[in-house]
Amino acid sequence: MRRFTGNIRFRNALFLLFLFAASAVSAKGIEVNRVDPPYWWTGMKNHHLQLMVHGNRISETSPVVNYPGIKLESVVHVQSPNYLFLNLMIETGAKPGTITIDFLKGKKTVVSLLYELKQREASLGSHKGFDASDVVYLLMPDRFANGDTTNDDMPGMLEQADRSNPNGRHGGDIKGIEDHLDYLMNLGATAVWINPLLENNQPAYSYHGYAMTDFYKVDPRFGTNNDYKNLISRAHQKGLKVIQDMVFNHCGTNYFWKDDLPTNDWYNQWPEFTRSNYRGGVVTDPHASISDYKKMVGGWFDTSMADLNQDNELVANYLIQNSIWWIESTGLDGIRQDTYPYPYKDFMAKWMLRVLEEYPGFNVVGEAWLSYPVSVAYWMENDRNFDGYHSHLTNVFDFPLMYAISKAFNEQEGWSTGTAELYEIISQDFVYSHPENLVLFADNHDGDRFYSKIGEDIRKFKLAMAFLMTTRGIPQIYYGTEILMTGLEHNGHGDIRKDFPGGWPGDAHNAFTPEGRTKAQNEAFNYLKSLMSWRKNKDVIHTGKLKHYIPQDGVYVYFRYNYNESVMVLLNNTNEAKTVDGKRFKESLSGYTQGRSVMDNTTVENLSSITVPAKSPMIIELEK
Repeated sequence: MRRFTGNIRFRNALFLLFLFAASAVSAKGIEVNRVDPPYWWTGMKNHHLQLMVHGNRISETSPVVNYPGIKLESVVHVQSPNYLFLNLMIETGAKPGTITIDFLKGKKTVVSLLYELKQREASLGSHKGFDASDVVYLLMPDRFANGDTTNDDMPGMLEQADRSNPNGRHGGDIKGIEDHLDYLMNLGATAVWINPLLENNQPAYSYHGYAMTDFYKVDPRFGTNNDYKNLISRAHQKGLKVIQDMVFNHCGTNYFWKDDLPTNDWYNQWPEFTRSNYRGGVVTDPHASISDYKKMVGGWFDTSMADLNQDNELVANYLIQNSIWWIESTGLDGIRQDTYPYPYKDFMAKWMLRVLEEYPGFNVVGEAWLSYPVSVAYWMENDRNFDGYHSHLTNVFDFPLMYAISKAFNEQEGWSTGTAELYEIISQDFVYSHPENLVLFADNHDGDRFYSKIGEDIRKFKLAMAFLMTTRGIPQIYYGTEILMTGLEHNGHGDIRKDFPGGWPGDAHNAFTPEGRTKAQNEAFNYLKSLMSWRKNKDVIHTGKLKHYIPQDGVYVYFRYNYNESVMVLLNNTNEAKTVDGKRFKESLSGYTQGRSVMDNTTVENLSSITVPAKSPMIIELEK
């Protein structure tokens, strides 16, 4: 008989507490070499657990479970003889401990699996979520900081580190992030979204993390599962939330099941390689053709990214349980879900309900890369959609506003240009029940660096950052934006994902410190730091209402206000100083006699006539 207590492949110290330990191999060659999820918990609100058991000819056996409070409800056989799916019921009174699962051939036990049920950790169960009081800092782990050079190349990993290759692995890791948590705090960030950390054991272009080859394992070139859990714990100690980047649409073609899929429809299969048409709007288009829809959701994202079929219930359960496993294991505060419209939308709604069932205060922000507010709103609305679709998604990225920000400060002011771009997008907030739940950004890891988009003009940078930090929603900053990093997508993704200066031993400049930054970089950093630090404690910005006025004479004016206070924001997008007549804003200035300019701490004594310097923002805390 062969007995297992987990998975024989390499796993991290935290999750190795109950791995498979083998004795003699059965003479018949039946074995177990992997079980997902690798462990579970008692006390979950949903009492169902589906185990995917993988091993040579395991389907020839009949599993038996004998543990108080655990019932084996059913066993699912699939096309491959090397998988069994076990549906367990964990009753309310079940105690933590080790479950023995015997796999019988006739009356003989040929393999036994020891499976651990853990006690839920109360300290991990708070899951505060994120909201408009936060500023999210997005970083790409391979390009942020290399804190442990010994894991740059690891046994069994197909791609080795090559920092000279802009599209290769450079060696950034979890230790590098942990070493610079104080930097993030000093900047004023309250949450960090980390591009995927899970294993991407692909032969090339694996650094970005979006071609996962193990949904349950941190890539060893980043660290271990235990390192990741410790990072989250350290971040929480410092008041930083952590958002995990997840991908349900696809996985890497080198996943362990690549040559032995559990079912024939585990992936969306085509007679020949077929890409998605990348037209997210097709999913919500009432006039869309069936062929366009199928190519959108069933086409592969890339040759190295196999498209998962979430219409297969086994695939759906696998993904749902995996996300809950990470939340419960680590104490995550949120999830960023990649390519949100690409998986089957009914599955995504089911997933969100399961997550919110276990973690009612949790947040998930979906990447719905769409150009129009009404298209984005579809994925966050639950009562307004024409087809009755309820996504249950809590947050969505505001891509339409990103496009507007990219254009506004480069354009001359006109009827529909310049800051009118911002006004028009914000004016369409009626399509959202809760526009404050939108995540706002000027750039991210998939497009041109913002400083490049604005022609490396620091005046435009300040205008955009002032807008981002004071309008409705949850602002997100891409790593290096604060030090004016540049890059253009048409030069390759490596150009927009350069290494953060000072993150590697021997770097000529260390931009994590004032001494290592140029004068312009310090000017930008200090400006953004002041904005973010001020915003951190301003409830009126987090939860206050927004009232804006049509841009006039090149100046866009809006107010954030509640019952207790009001903040006036003026964005002068012209190349000359502008004097604004306060009478136009009488309804917003009524009762206020003066104000304090946030960025220079000077008093604004006359609200009836305010002069805003050329190409500059002004943020005024109004006083009665």
